[in-house]
Amino acid sequence: MNAAPAGAETAQGEWHKTACILCENNCGLLIQLDDRRFAKIRGDKEHVASAGYTCNKALRLDHYQNGGARLTTPLRRESDGSFTEIDWDTAISEIATRLTEVQRRHGGDKIFYYGGGGQGNHLGGAYSGALRRAVGARYRSSALAQEKTGEGWVDGHLTGSHTTGDFEHAEVSVFLGKNPWQSHGVPRARTVLQQIAKDSARSMIVLDPVRTETADLADFHLQLRPGTDAWCLSAILGVLVQDDLIDHAFLAEHTTDSAAVLRELSGIDITAYAEICGVPEDLVRAAARRIGTAGSVATYEDLGVQQSPNSTLISYLNKLLWLLTGNFAKPGAMHPHSWMAPLAGYSRDIKRTPVTGAPILGGMVPCNSIAEEILTDHPDRFRAMIVESSNPAHSLADSAKFRQTLDALDLVVVLDVAFTETARCADYVLPAASQFEKWEATFFNLEFPHNTFHLRAPVLDPLPGTLAEPEIYARLLRRLGAVGRGKLAVLRAAAKLGRGPYKWTFAALLATDKSLAGLAPYVLYETLGPTLPDNARSAAVLWGLAQRVAKVYPAAMRRAGHRSADALFDAILAGRSGVTFTIDDYADAWDYLPYPDKRIPLAIPDLLHALRDLATTPATHTSAEFPFVLAAGERRAFTANTIFRDNTWRHRDPNGSLRLNPDDAADLGLTTGDRARITTSRGTAVSSVEINDRMQPGHASLPNGLGLDLPDGDGTQRTGVAANELTDVTWRDAFAGTPWHKHVPARIERLEEV
Repeated sequence: MNAAPAGAETAQGEWHKTACILCENNCGLLIQLDDRRFAKIRGDKEHVASAGYTCNKALRLDHYQNGGARLTTPLRRESDGSFTEIDWDTAISEIATRLTEVQRRHGGDKIFYYGGGGQGNHLGGAYSGALRRAVGARYRSSALAQEKTGEGWVDGHLTGSHTTGDFEHAEVSVFLGKNPWQSHGVPRARTVLQQIAKDSARSMIVLDPVRTETADLADFHLQLRPGTDAWCLSAILGVLVQDDLIDHAFLAEHTTDSAAVLRELSGIDITAYAEICGVPEDLVRAAARRIGTAGSVATYEDLGVQQSPNSTLISYLNKLLWLLTGNFAKPGAMHPHSWMAPLAGYSRDIKRTPVTGAPILGGMVPCNSIAEEILTDHPDRFRAMIVESSNPAHSLADSAKFRQTLDALDLVVVLDVAFTETARCADYVLPAASQFEKWEATFFNLEFPHNTFHLRAPVLDPLPGTLAEPEIYARLLRRLGAVGRGKLAVLRAAAKLGRGPYKWTFAALLATDKSLAGLAPYVLYETLGPTLPDNARSAAVLWGLAQRVAKVYPAAMRRAGHRSADALFDAILAGRSGVTFTIDDYADAWDYLPYPDKRIPLAIPDLLHALRDLATTPATHTSAEFPFVLAAGERRAFTANTIFRDNTWRHRDPNGSLRLNPDDAADLGLTTGDRARITTSRGTAVSSVEINDRMQPGHASLPNGLGLDLPDGDGTQRTGVAANELTDVTWRDAFAGTPWHKHVPARIERLEEV
């Protein structure tokens, strides 16, 4: 089992280096312990990415580690629905037997995998692929399929991979449905936002129906009507083309197919589209001119648009903003980047799910299609599900339907630290060590020109009875006999001789048995893992990833100071504040393009067709029955993702109020503190009300992270609204299937007190 480095839990008063786990930035932290409590938390000034920066939420991580009820023994659901505590050997044996039975009767492709690690704990997910390969599982999904698959598909067509903005140096920064003040995503977000706001030579443009904290700092806030981002972006692009503010030299030298794009945008009715989105035409034109005349532009789109209508089209239009103006491969612009391990596939190809034919983008089944793949009598329906470090019964649309979906499966296995809403629907629940009790890492390595990686050592010993996910997967794979003992013995012997002999032995075995490639994480864990210092067995998979970095980015790796893959791996093991694993020059961005001519193909026919159809596409989805647009899952100062299974950290708005515009509240006879009933096509909920002029009339929001069923005596208690009791799986993007969580037609009524 993965234990903490010797003395980690007993050296009281010592500062332990680790990282935040609440967003993709994973800022470096120092934690001082009082027994198992996090007595003090502060930013790590030596951290290679965050350099001491942290937000208020990271300072409350003791509420993650010690605030909720933990699982400490495997659980098995009995026929009457109750759960029985069982030992690990029994759990592993029974689960392996039942997975084998599903594989034998229906085929391994009927075993569905969901997860791969939540925010900040991806290392365990890296081992899940070996189990999937061993049982023949082909289909998977994760939270990324709730957000990023449409954008990833667009990237696959254009630059071939994810792109990131250089906001530190951008003359113009554009945020689309993104409030970095609360959701971060941009490294050192609040510092960077304040620097932009104070610099008269730089500008910030925000497209958001809400007057967010980021919008308060913006030079241009295009407060559009909810769900009309596609029209607003089209109008901006129309101005760029019709006023000839595009970079013709860049298009001629570095792109193909630009004529078709320019032709569509030259016909945009700017006046009509500005009216549709409710933004003054003069403001649209001013923002477009600022973009078109800037020396550099960086953009960031996020859930506000990615979980709303026309999200994949919006991703395309967003990227055209910086491509048509030549903002690529230079300071302050947009760039592809290296990866320690790609989070998803970036391909223009579309595969389909076996039952409904839903699009599989980035290798992930759309979350809104999972229930439809299972609640059927189709012979190719999924029969079993493995859920790791995720809570889809709470986070996916129409929670009631998803609970029904889980009940319809032959087998559900959940790996998690707590008895979540999904775990309550499982056949087996396996207790994992927390993110601060094991070696962990994130593969959110998204920066350019310097890209970083942080392997985090345990701060605490694992809670007795829990295991790290790599060990859980290893025990299942041992039971399944996934790799012959002889091969493992050969590799263990080679590992004792050193990394060189180990590498050549591994390569030789792989040449004779290609199946080992898919099982490589497990093989590394079993053979190289025991030789690593400080019980860092779970880090063994990073040796393989270091080989990949050396092969794919050799020059960038050497510029970062690593002469070889093994030198990089050693630096990762020793770097308690992280390591820079690649360094690029801005011009190196061209080398990341997958095309022989290094020219970006601008035309995506399906999306140009959708752009053409905008003139007749409905921009309004409300009705007399459901006149409001509800944003289900707004990020606020005292909300976080649902790994916080403890409400005591919320000093403000502990119940997560429904935010309403003052005019709407007056019309409904509501004041702050009153209770309102929210009704959608899928369900009803009751919430306290907060009157807030950041919302525009007709637009309301509920926060993320609320509505969990937390232990309370012999039962559970729910605080706030579980937003996905109100969302609908049929509200989804036409291309990517991503949900409309931020655009839910709703009715709001005053709740009369009895």
